[in-house]
Amino acid sequence: MTRSAFLVAGAIAAAATAATAAEIKPGDVAYGEYGAVEQSLTGAPGDPERGREIMGTKSLGNCVSCHAVSDMSDIPFHGEVGPTLDGTGARWSEAELRGIVANAKMTFPESMMPSFYKTEGYIRPGDGFTGKAAEEPLPPLLTAQQIEDVVAYLKTLKEM
Repeated sequence: MTRSAFLVAGAIAAAATAATAAEIKPGDVAYGEYGAVEQSLTGAPGDPERGREIMGTKSLGNCVSCHAVSDMSDIPFHGEVGPTLDGTGARWSEAELRGIVANAKMTFPESMMPSFYKTEGYIRPGDGFTGKAAEEPLPPLLTAQQIEDVVAYLKTLKEM
């Protein structure tokens, strides 16, 4: 390996380490009195296009299974269990949105919404379709960056 290639590889590794070091683990998230999370979970900005994809993908966030979103009319079968997400970016701050997506029960204790960035403290979690209890800690449903991406997309939804 040439010296310049070695230096570039080292710089990339250092950047990756710095990005990973900035990520807040699920158990270390600081929720405000009403559930807002002021600090980014990654230190990196979210990607609204990726957030839209996460919200509409069944194996990821699948937010449209419970919420209607006019901007996502290309995705069929929007749910009616949760409130419409139209105008979310005008109603909630970034910190409030981050808290709601990470763990909605911190803002709305009676919410049926999954806690997307939580790993412990569940009530009777199942182990897939085995019928057995799951062992904690469980992995979060979404990564820290996926949470930031969803928040970035929700911020774009300004119109009711």
